[in-house]
Amino acid sequence: MKNTNHFEYWPSRLPKNLTVPETTLYENLEMSVRKYPDKIAFHYYGASYSYKEFFNEVEHLAGYLEKELDIKEKDKILLFMQNSPQFIISFFAILRLRAVVVPINPMSVAKDLEFYVKDCGINQAIVGQELFEKVIPLKKEDLLKNIIVASYSEYINERNSLLDMPSVVSEPVKRFSEGIPWEVALNRAHLASAYKGKSDDMAVIPYTSGTTGLPKGCVHTNSTVQANTVGTYHWMNLTANTVTLTTLPLFHVTGLVHSTLSPIYAGSTLVIMTRWDREYAANAIEEFRCTHWINISTMLIDFLSNPNLENYDISSLEAIGGGGAPLPAAVGEDLYERIGLHFIEGYGLSETISQTHFNPPDRAKLQCLGIPSFDVDARIIDTATGKELGVNQEGELIVNGPQVFKEYYRREEDNENAHIELDGKRFFKTGDIVKMDEEGYFFIVDRLKRMINASGFKVWPTEVESILYKHPAVQQACVVSAPDKKRGETVKAFIILNDNYKGKVKVQDIIEWSKDQMAAYKYPRIVEFRDSFPTTSSGKILWRALQKNRQ
Repeated sequence: MKNTNHFEYWPSRLPKNLTVPETTLYENLEMSVRKYPDKIAFHYYGASYSYKEFFNEVEHLAGYLEKELDIKEKDKILLFMQNSPQFIISFFAILRLRAVVVPINPMSVAKDLEFYVKDCGINQAIVGQELFEKVIPLKKEDLLKNIIVASYSEYINERNSLLDMPSVVSEPVKRFSEGIPWEVALNRAHLASAYKGKSDDMAVIPYTSGTTGLPKGCVHTNSTVQANTVGTYHWMNLTANTVTLTTLPLFHVTGLVHSTLSPIYAGSTLVIMTRWDREYAANAIEEFRCTHWINISTMLIDFLSNPNLENYDISSLEAIGGGGAPLPAAVGEDLYERIGLHFIEGYGLSETISQTHFNPPDRAKLQCLGIPSFDVDARIIDTATGKELGVNQEGELIVNGPQVFKEYYRREEDNENAHIELDGKRFFKTGDIVKMDEEGYFFIVDRLKRMINASGFKVWPTEVESILYKHPAVQQACVVSAPDKKRGETVKAFIILNDNYKGKVKVQDIIEWSKDQMAAYKYPRIVEFRDSFPTTSSGKILWRALQKNRQ
């Protein structure tokens, strides 16, 4: 049965249901341009661009894609670049033609790209120049017909930049004999055919990270993306005066929706960062009076660890939140003590184009996914029997809602296995183990695949990590399984120490402290100190990479 306990804590200013507009993502931009033509759409390393300038470049690129590259409705286009004005311009230009954006992680290697291109039937690409060498083999193999190459330095103003910008941004424009320069595509000034987009047009295919096998393309329409675009707009109280710090990678669904699509729907201003830099972020918040910042826990931990943070005026911030990985409670408490803001955590997946759950801004709980978002039916089921579970029972989260993807692209068997029928509805099985409290708030237990089986006891790494963060010496922690002759598996913790504890705290100190904090079968038997962790470009810790090095 659908739970409604959470409605008691629903933000008072918001309705319980939300009618998703039948307009398209491209029309969101079009309407913001009409309303705010001369307003700044984005700041980028010293340069600023109005909505009218932004829109004109979208139109010119769309015209080139249609008239010279013959891109048509439903064509899949590879978008392979880091956060930049060109990423956003390309995204909307592709949608302008009713073609489909396939945004791929810039950290992908050539072999990965070949898989995506073949899997999705892609033959056109728009890439950042620093990534060109990764895609040129695909052109030589006739998998890609055309590659438009963008240089980020075309959109900067070095004289007015706040601080030293990343080298990838300041790098001069390069020319490649087998690539089409970005400026050529824009300067042809072609006009695209009349726009006839519909809400059910396929719009974007983000790929899963491949944590449970090969990556899978998640088919989203304008309508499924619009559900979270508009939902975010209302939930986070965005306005045309909002200034969003855009740090999450835009190929990632959370960065795309929260740091680009929703602010553009509102007519807000973006402050775009190509690479994460805590000093630049603090400076940008002060300079541009940023009001909203959606991030990931690793970014926030690094930001708060900056010894120079107190030198910046970041009082303009009104909302800080994020998802992707649970924020340790100790970090959330530190944030509130130092800045006076509660971290608004949410939960979602590529399959749901970001959030299915949000914490109410005025009643957020730490280490909590929040409550189901607009019109989301979220249930918890027993992984073995499929039986629906109740309050404080751990099981797999399943969701039904307007933002749930249409299907995995060309994956019939995966589509069948990823869904379940319940009460006459089709639910998506998330693969995440959660529990729900009496008030209808959901809490992550862990990924189903990540559980450690220690002598038959279930150990959830996220829970152990949360406790480790309470130790004053711990800056970051990642818990994995390690082989054990007696227990089968045991618990290993990789830890990054805070600078002022390095050399002062020993491995055994952490282990002994842990014994007093958690059950005997949970505490880490092995601890290894590290200076850094491998992470995805969105900031998630690559626990599998660490687990490969387990002992």
